[in-house]
Amino acid sequence: MKKPRFLMTDPAHYEVTYSINPWMQPDLWAADVEGSRAAAHAAWQKLKETLTQAGAEVVEAPGAAGLPDMVFPSNSAVVLDGRALVSRFRHSERQPEAERFLDVFRGLGDRGLLSEVEQLPEGLTQEGEGDCVWDPARQLFWAGHGPRSSRDAADYVARFFDATVVPLELVAPHYYHMDVCLMPLEGGEVLYFPPAFTSEGQAELRSRVEPGQLIEVAEQDAQALAINAVNVGRNVVLAAGAPRLCEQLSERGYTPLEVDLTPFIQSGGASFCMTLRLDWERG
Repeated sequence: MKKPRFLMTDPAHYEVTYSINPWMQPDLWAADVEGSRAAAHAAWQKLKETLTQAGAEVVEAPGAAGLPDMVFPSNSAVVLDGRALVSRFRHSERQPEAERFLDVFRGLGDRGLLSEVEQLPEGLTQEGEGDCVWDPARQLFWAGHGPRSSRDAADYVARFFDATVVPLELVAPHYYHMDVCLMPLEGGEVLYFPPAFTSEGQAELRSRVEPGQLIEVAEQDAQALAINAVNVGRNVVLAAGAPRLCEQLSERGYTPLEVDLTPFIQSGGASFCMTLRLDWERG
């Protein structure tokens, strides 16, 4: 059985110097820049080691000076069946990342890790797997729209991949991307934080996810960004500080592997944000 393959971006240029979501705390970072950088590097290394120990393969890409959020490659593209659809970002601070990631993905194509690389057309905004999460059990994408990604981008993703895409509007400022409030597990369960969605979105989830498979995550655990997790088989790599969610996962036969990702949570990202799954294929 082949190992799941994830892209991670070198954290050398990571810092918190601007604020484009409610999590971002540039003042906290600035209070101890060297200490913050050291803590971020250690946390990134620990995440990589934990993913590897869980059974994953990690492919590294370089970051770029002045683009600190490249450390969150989940936002860079949607990838399925070897095809990468590269993002267009809403905020000016992140828009230059797209060209850098195009180079990264073309390089992965040269290595035989991708078969096709395209970019979302101009006029649409869509921030990769951050707002378009693949559900392997249901063979569909859950697509967030509102804070970062446009509703019509979900239709383009559906056409590009010839796949089912279920758009869900996000309405809570702290849950600005789909990947911080919803996580499908390989066993068919779906973790979610209901207040992040409209009542219509919650109803859509209940209509598509079987009773007993839709797992409501407590607010404390959602605020720890623990839903922003990486599932590798029966292992779930998640941010530390979510005791009830760890219990829920263990009760269902998963092994929760906690990592202290505090330096990255200061920017609004955790395990899922810091990775991009490169090898999803339709079953």
